[in-house]
Amino acid sequence: MPSIIRDVDRCRVCGHQDWLDLLSLGRTPLANNLLDPADRDRPQPEYPVDVIVCRSCRLMSLRHVVDPEVLFSDYVYVSSNSDLHTTHMHSIADWCVAKAELLPGDLVVELGSNIGSQLALFGKRGMRTVGVDPARNLAAVANADGIETIADFFGPKAAGQVQARHGRAALVLGRQCFAHIDDLHHVLDGVDAVLAEDGLLVIEVPYLLDLLQQNQFDTIYHEHLSYLSLGTFARLFAAHGLRIVDVERAPVHGGSIVVFAARETAGREPAAAVADLHAVEQAAGLAGDQPYLAFAERVGRLRREIGDLVRDLAGQGKRIAGYGTPSKGTALLRACGLGADEIAYCTDTTPGKQGRLIAGSLIPVVSPQQARREPPDYWLLLAWNYADEIISKEQAFLDAGGRFIIPIPQPRIVAAADVTSATGQAA
Repeated sequence: MPSIIRDVDRCRVCGHQDWLDLLSLGRTPLANNLLDPADRDRPQPEYPVDVIVCRSCRLMSLRHVVDPEVLFSDYVYVSSNSDLHTTHMHSIADWCVAKAELLPGDLVVELGSNIGSQLALFGKRGMRTVGVDPARNLAAVANADGIETIADFFGPKAAGQVQARHGRAALVLGRQCFAHIDDLHHVLDGVDAVLAEDGLLVIEVPYLLDLLQQNQFDTIYHEHLSYLSLGTFARLFAAHGLRIVDVERAPVHGGSIVVFAARETAGREPAAAVADLHAVEQAAGLAGDQPYLAFAERVGRLRREIGDLVRDLAGQGKRIAGYGTPSKGTALLRACGLGADEIAYCTDTTPGKQGRLIAGSLIPVVSPQQARREPPDYWLLLAWNYADEIISKEQAFLDAGGRFIIPIPQPRIVAAADVTSATGQAA
């Protein structure tokens, strides 16, 4: 096995080694790996995507870890500017300001800060901000926009640099990056180095319970090492003297949780929402094997159903294209055995993705303008987590007889007459 990948031997949360072997999605290229067309015939590295569950703390995890330098030092994902995502970023700022009682001049530190879009909202409210992100290309964009960003992985060293320059943080935030990190304890050591005694740590991740109940197997790829519940968070945070004091559920990325934690020594009492969500997880049986095994069984069936549906339509001569090229979309295509024989192209608004090929499937990525000139009969909605927004925007495509295939949680075809049931809006 290549040296850039290693096996997980102990649970990264609790250190135990009692695993439930859950499922395998085979060997796949990295989900964010886009190729220059000149490289289409060159062999592309592939790595296993195998899923395990710790029977002690119930962390769901990948069994193999790809070197984070390979994954993140030059990163193509840029924070979405969709209406859903923009609204959510404002909600994050509102929640954090209220729950941490932030004031102008307070320091907000974000790990995995991307191009600084979230930090900019705190800056507009008068807070001082610093980002830490390992993607040098994205850190450069943020710095050029006036949002101070350190191009590094977050840990005691980077946190110490922030503390030395700016003092302690009233808020440390990590949005949709915590699940990417192998050494979670190293990150929390960094939080300890910079968080004020009465400060708040806020972590947002895709929610394990939503993933299981909504069959979101496409969320499982090399970047996403961990799939977390509130119970697992509580176990992890307790090892660092942190207590969960509040939690919010959010619709982004197919369903996420935003977890708020404070130092035990701060004496903050948990909000009722914490006990309520613990009770939901207990009722769902997350402490046992059954919900995970049931998920694995559904995933096997769903992969076949999606692949068969698309291949059948292609066999009828229908032109099918992928709407969006999120990492989850490329993971779904590979897991369902779909490639350039079935999918004519994928379209994406990100200029850096256009003109390239999706690794493994070799499907070309085109601009929305080109896609309008060569519209498909069916859009396979790879960015299904934005289904309401996308379908509403593409009403003309539906009115002209086009259709959408929404793959998750179950494959279904949406035509113009179905828009009311698909989006809750009148056709």
